[in-house]
Amino acid sequence: MSHDVPPEAPRDCPRCPRLVAYRAVNARENPDWFNGAAASFGDPQARLLIAGLAPGRTGANRTGRPFTGDHAGWLLYDTLKKTGFATGDYDARPDDSLQLVDCMVTNAVRCAPPGNKPLPVEEATCRPFLVSRLAALPRLKVIVTLGDVSRRNVLKALDLPVSAVAAGHGVEAPVRDYILLNSYHCSRLNTNTGRLTPDMFEAVFRRARALIEG
Repeated sequence: MSHDVPPEAPRDCPRCPRLVAYRAVNARENPDWFNGAAASFGDPQARLLIAGLAPGRTGANRTGRPFTGDHAGWLLYDTLKKTGFATGDYDARPDDSLQLVDCMVTNAVRCAPPGNKPLPVEEATCRPFLVSRLAALPRLKVIVTLGDVSRRNVLKALDLPVSAVAAGHGVEAPVRDYILLNSYHCSRLNTNTGRLTPDMFEAVFRRARALIEG
């Protein structure tokens, strides 16, 4: 499926017409934004991969780096620093001093979708990049999925049924050569409502650390 597909989509990837059109709208309104398929960010020798769903319009679509520039990034990168997966300072811009350690962040869909909701056909069309991304991490041990759509996309990328690992925060299970670890998404909606607290989120990455070191 992925033999001729690289781990990263080209910035001007033409595969999904609706997302291409949305990129064009954003580029007209904000020509100084990145407005393209956002590449994964982190350590190519990572043992931990964090999978989100898609770039946010004012996040990675604006800055070009996953979870950079919108609300979710503050909690994610602060938590990664606390658990030893990141160093430096996160300033919500791609030229800050943040570096990931033994960790990579990616998205199931690489271009920003309208309303933060990619269509199933767009998830399927972009999936070969996720398949290749997984295959290109030689030391990968643990995959943390942020949100249930991410969980389903990772399982499909591993050629498994979405029922292979149950939904739910903190659920973990072996899949292929990895361990899948689910988390609620670190979105403003989940954190503002208390569905996901910083302590709950940190616990996921402390568990990921234990699984990797174990």
